[in-house]
Amino acid sequence: MNRNFPPHAGTAHEMAAAVAAGYSPARIAEDLIANIGTVDGQVRAFAYFDADELRARAENLPDGPLRGVTIAVKDVLLTRDMPTAHNSPRYEGSMPGIDAACVDTLRQAGALIAGKVTTSEFASTTVGPGTTNPHDARRTPGGSSSGSAAAVAAGLTALAIGTQTGGSTIRPASFCGVFGMKPTWNAISREGSKMYSATCDTIGLYARSAMDFELLADVFDFDVCDLPETLEGLRVGVTYGTTPEAADDDTRAAMDGAIANLQAAGATVVDLALPPDFDGILDAHHIILAREGASAFLNEVRSTPNIEEFFTRLVSQRPTAAAARSAYKKSDRCRALIDRMFEDDIDLILTPSATGVAPIGTGTGDPVFNAMWTLLQVPVINIPFHKTIDNLPVGVSFIGRRYDDRKLIRIARLIAEAPSEPLNTSSLTI
Repeated sequence: MNRNFPPHAGTAHEMAAAVAAGYSPARIAEDLIANIGTVDGQVRAFAYFDADELRARAENLPDGPLRGVTIAVKDVLLTRDMPTAHNSPRYEGSMPGIDAACVDTLRQAGALIAGKVTTSEFASTTVGPGTTNPHDARRTPGGSSSGSAAAVAAGLTALAIGTQTGGSTIRPASFCGVFGMKPTWNAISREGSKMYSATCDTIGLYARSAMDFELLADVFDFDVCDLPETLEGLRVGVTYGTTPEAADDDTRAAMDGAIANLQAAGATVVDLALPPDFDGILDAHHIILAREGASAFLNEVRSTPNIEEFFTRLVSQRPTAAAARSAYKKSDRCRALIDRMFEDDIDLILTPSATGVAPIGTGTGDPVFNAMWTLLQVPVINIPFHKTIDNLPVGVSFIGRRYDDRKLIRIARLIAEAPSEPLNTSSLTI
């Protein structure tokens, strides 16, 4: 065991191994406290953090595969010992007294819950919560899982939990240069997470290593499936979805680099032509979110006179029942088509994670390259594959078949460990 091990520089695997070898979770807690004091004044990833509470938690961790591993929790997930405010004045200081199911599962695995990290209001609006991008404080970290991505990128925590309804996990992972995963819909229970869309809401994961998702796959009991040992012979379909014009030069460079690496590793890479059924899939996503969001936020609008206009508009302008039925039918057809593609034609899909680098300002970014895959409920992993001439990260997304999350994780690890390495986020300095 390396007694000079700096926890903030390590992956979850490294942190868990150090604790198993005798490194004290209390020392990990002190490292986190010191690092927050140094870094978070600029990044502003945490919505709630209490050093004394963290010390107490570190002294009472159960044994488990994540014992001592630091993890930040998005502030739309209930926590029994910390407020859950949803970045909403109505819930400021609210203490629910119970954990969301995913938080409860993480605690049982020995994880050291670091605190609550920032989100746009109810993980729904496009206005950021004031968190900055660790690579450039002028730029957004993305959203709505702003603090989750920024906390991992800044070396504050080894892991973080976010959510995704459109692109709220994958896009911030790209902007911040970390590994982000949107698992198959409902692979992780959403109980105790603020609802927006029953069809799309998904618990998301952040890490600084693809290998760390293997730990989380065990903790959350993902389905067992066949795992490849190599990228040789892998069939990869490349698509820019239904909006190829939205990709800027940096995103195209990241995609070209990923294609070159896959081919060098022996994968077969082909253009993936989406059938005409996919035309209008982004409109279907918008309609479903608008319809489900209208019911999800009805109580908030009626109880909060000065609530953000986004929510009043959502409730008052919900799509018609006919439009909703049409959107659900389209999403059902497209899910069946994607399943068939994975059965007959491809093992993996490569697509952009974002339109480009993180934009300057407080907006959360455009989900145009994420929303379709969220609606299709497939697992997605962002790999921080590329850095621009200005040293800004741009990720690419790898997409697998529903419930083949472990296979996707293994492929992401093989890609990340290939000779041409992606961005090394553990060396990021603020």
